[in-house]
Amino acid sequence: MTARAKASGRWIEGWDPEDERFWESTGKRVARRNLIFSILSEHIGFSVWSIWSVLVLFMSPDIGLPFTAAEKFLLVITPNLVGAVLRLPYAAAVTRVGGRNWTVFSSAVLLVPTALAFHFVQQPGTPLWVFMLIGAAAGVGGGNFASSMTNITTFYPQRHQGWALGLNAGGGNLGVAAIQVIGLLVIATAGNSHPSYVAAIYLPLIVAAALCAALFMDNVDAVRARPGALREAAANKHTWWVSFLYIGTFGSFIGYSFAFGLVLQTEFGFTPLQAASWTFLGPLMGSVARPFGGWLSDRLGGARVTLGAFAGMTAGTGALLFASSQGSFALYLAAFIALFVLTGIGNGSTYKMIPAIFAKEAEDDVTDGGEAIAAFARARRMSGAVIGIAGAIGALGGVGINLAFRASYGGAAANGDAALTTFLGYYVVCGLVTWVVYLRGTLKNTPAPRPAQEPSKAEVGRA
Repeated sequence: MTARAKASGRWIEGWDPEDERFWESTGKRVARRNLIFSILSEHIGFSVWSIWSVLVLFMSPDIGLPFTAAEKFLLVITPNLVGAVLRLPYAAAVTRVGGRNWTVFSSAVLLVPTALAFHFVQQPGTPLWVFMLIGAAAGVGGGNFASSMTNITTFYPQRHQGWALGLNAGGGNLGVAAIQVIGLLVIATAGNSHPSYVAAIYLPLIVAAALCAALFMDNVDAVRARPGALREAAANKHTWWVSFLYIGTFGSFIGYSFAFGLVLQTEFGFTPLQAASWTFLGPLMGSVARPFGGWLSDRLGGARVTLGAFAGMTAGTGALLFASSQGSFALYLAAFIALFVLTGIGNGSTYKMIPAIFAKEAEDDVTDGGEAIAAFARARRMSGAVIGIAGAIGALGGVGINLAFRASYGGAAANGDAALTTFLGYYVVCGLVTWVVYLRGTLKNTPAPRPAQEPSKAEVGRA
């Protein structure tokens, strides 16, 4: 079997990465190229999505924007919410128009919220509702994750998806740390009265990402989903179990990433420079840990790694509560960074569980007399749909994180302990769900079976 590139539209037909001869001769090279530029686009998307987590650090009476801590939390919640909602239609869009085509569009549209932020964030007296509208527009950057992950899942064979999805997501997640580093550099070099510089730096980068997607990426026919794929996925119980777990892992990662700077400012009375000096460390470490979570899951099984991540997150949250009670910044920072690392590992392992779950269902179907090609085609279709659903629901967890912090810091105690106690309880429940459903239950999520057990289209044809 060979993949044939159409002369128009850059579509590749007959894409079958599970055919090992095709993968080694052609597929691996094409997949790697698409992965590189997918990471670039998703990276820029995450930066734009999280830009308000940086811009709120600049907002003060000194530049004519005297917003309260509660109003600033509202500003970072807005793009988080919109980005979560957009993930589902973004994932579906890839299956309609192709990965390359959608990546070009989703990259170019980032110019709108970035240009608006550049114009308005330097205007004294701008009302909160204007910034909330611009923040909502920045939510388009959050949708990039779902479309990118759905696309890259199709390019790689099941045995490499943990590592590939981890790299793709980790490289995208690094966009959060990158924009926070840029915010730190702007504050350190130009002071805390030039937030527009942060947005200005990203305008040419967005153009470059869109051009690279147009020039170097491909559409593949395998990404096209049959009508009703999302409905089929929504009827599967594993969609909702995995989404519940992903709220705990990715919801925590993105929620903490958006809130970290404001938490440090509010908890310890930090200046913008002091907060920005530490804010990037958590998202950076969590992003780097995500591919490791995928890699480890390829070897040990996604559920085992996910359970370990939730156990660690429970302990890390307990350490945060202790550090808060002692007023220890050093311990608070160390515990928060450890929590970020564990969310990154859990992100990679939870996403690795998705293709493994549906590959196991396909194997069971074949064992019961089902047709192999149809069963594994359904598994890939379901994996792509569930990635979109879980990504959208998981991102809503970030909204919950910031709402909890907003309520906690606005309460009588004026600290984050009530929010942290809530998070700790959720992590305990997630650990129990992972154990009962995927380790003690029927799936027994052992390391994913090697795709050699799945016959390629060429082999079936020869038979």
